[in-house]
This record gives sequence, structure tokens and C-alpha cells, in this order.
Amino acid sequence: MATAQPVVVSLADLKSGNISFETLQEAFGPESLGILVVKDVPPEFPQLRHQLLSYASYMGNLSEADFEKFTNEAAKYLVGWSKGREKLKDGGADEYKGSFYANCAFYVDPSLESAKPTEKFPLEEFPEYLAPNSWPPNEMLPGFRPTMEQMCRLIIDTAVLVARACDKFAEKEIPGYPSAYLEKVVKSSSTTKARLLHYYPMPEEAMAKGQEEDNWCAVHKDHGCLTGLTSAMFIDELKTDAKVPNFGDKLPELLPTLEELPGSPDPQAGLWIKDRKGVPVQVKIPRDCIAFQTGEALERITRGKFKAVEHSVRGAYVKGVARNTLAVFTQPNLEDEVDLDQHITFGEFARGIIAKNTV
Repeated sequence: MATAQPVVVSLADLKSGNISFETLQEAFGPESLGILVVKDVPPEFPQLRHQLLSYASYMGNLSEADFEKFTNEAAKYLVGWSKGREKLKDGGADEYKGSFYANCAFYVDPSLESAKPTEKFPLEEFPEYLAPNSWPPNEMLPGFRPTMEQMCRLIIDTAVLVARACDKFAEKEIPGYPSAYLEKVVKSSSTTKARLLHYYPMPEEAMAKGQEEDNWCAVHKDHGCLTGLTSAMFIDELKTDAKVPNFGDKLPELLPTLEELPGSPDPQAGLWIKDRKGVPVQVKIPRDCIAFQTGEALERITRGKFKAVEHSVRGAYVKGVARNTLAVFTQPNLEDEVDLDQHITFGEFARGIIAKNTV
């Protein structure tokens, strides 16, 4: 089993602009794994991560009737709850994973639930970005929304600093690159999307079938700029009750955190990245760090100086074990250009990718 060590930088070095071009090339360049790990993040992060990823199991164990209250079919299931809507490499639907999608327009304006429709990008044509958020009612998952919003803000704050470092490199290496372009895109975007993931315990028949390469997530590239990732949290749902407790009329401010396993009980489970020779290698993100992966919009914006990375997630072949994580896809506004030569906007670029990836 091949394991690769990602490039690690400190939050302090990002803030002070003390990231060398060599470090960025090693993390995101043509020969890289397309991932950068940020350490020494704000002190509230570890508890916030544990809290939010506990909510992923609580959410995944709600009833179908509950899911209906925050599912949006018209938005192509890319707002609110989604399960079995993503294509796997064999063309089938992904039934082993539940997702909660949230627009992060609140980062730009706390009153926004989505980006604002425009004449060029109307709601009817872009519901996956422009439909308002579908939050579960607070009485269903007390404290979930503020926890999710706080974590997303923290990750986007860090992504802005990573983008600033990328801009310094691009301004020097790419003729005509607009000053601070990527930082402006990440900081001002109202289409950034967060995805809280609950990978269900593998059913018996799936475990019997054998270890497929990407039984939980087909090999793919992200199509945004920078994808912020937490490390995964593994929970033994046979031993730990992930049902929302009955509180009667007295709602708590937050649900209790769930017991986290010390590590993955299956060493093969987790994030796998294809290196530039096409060989899958496993990358582990420490619990107290945030990782950033490159997406296709970043590759276009930097004219290929930074490369998007193919990756997948492998299931845990251990009975009863769920895997929870959060991905925050920092994406340009729909009208922002991602191809500065051909003047292609992110909205035009994203339209084809979404049609390809959903069932």
C-alpha cells in the first residue's frame, strides 16, 4: 500500500506571506499530488470538527420522512440532502453515501441563502447554485446550522490565505495574470459550496463483493478552485448510538459529540490520490489540520501551472463503521472567468460537469 506525505505549511506562514514558490510547486504544480495541508489552525477547529462530523452521523440516521423536509429535487439534489444521486464509475448510483450540501453565500453576506440570480444565470437554468439552502429544522438537529456555518467560515478564511499565496506565484509566472485574482474570487464568491458527507457502514453484500477501488466515491477531479477538507472521522455505529436523542420540549443548544475511533479500522480506507504517473497513493490528513486540493477552475485560471488532481475515497471493510467528513468547494461566482484567454465563465464551465456527474 503506497502512502504519500503531503506538503505541510503553517497558518502563520500563510498569514505572513512566507510560502516559497518551490513549496507551492511541490504542493500544486504539474508533478505534485495537488494537495497542501495547513497546520497550526485556529484553536477552536478540533472541537468544531468533532462536533460537525458527529452531526453527519446523526443526519445519516434520520428517517426518510425527515430527509424529505430538507431535500430539493429541483436543485438536482445539490442543495440540502442527497443520497443515491451521484454516478459511480460503473454508471450506477452511489447508494453508500449521504450528503448535505450548503451554499456558502453567508460568507459574503449573512442574509444570503444562495448566490443571486442574474439575467445571464437565472434560477431556472442554475438551480444547483441559485436555489436557497434547505436546512434541516433546528428541532430535528439542534445546533447543526450554526456549527456548519462556523466551520465553513473558518475553512474559507484559510482558503483565502492559500489563494493569496497562489496569486503571488501566478503574478510572477503568468504574463498578464490579474493582480490578486484568485484571492478576490475565493473571498467574494457566493457560489462556494460545502458538502458534509456521511459514508454509511458498508452493507454485508458490498463487503462480500470485494474491495473495489472507489466503492464510496468514483475517481474524479473537483471543478472549483481550492477544496478545503477536514480529516475523516470514523464511528462504530454498532457501539455508538447515532440516533438523535429524544429531548422532549427542551432542545439543547448542541447535540452531544459521538465517540470517534482513534483511526481508520481499515488501513486501506480513506482518501486516495492518483499521482502524476497514474498510481493511486493514500494521503492522510491530521485531525488538527485543514487540507486543500486543487480543482479544475484553478488549473484553468493558472493556465496549467497548478494542476487539478484525480482522487477517490475507499470504503472501510469493517462491519458497522461509518466515515464522516466535510469538503468546502471554493468556487468562482458564475460570471467570473476561469479561462482568462477564451473568456469562459465558471457558470458555463460548470454546467457540463454537473450534467455528467449526476444520475
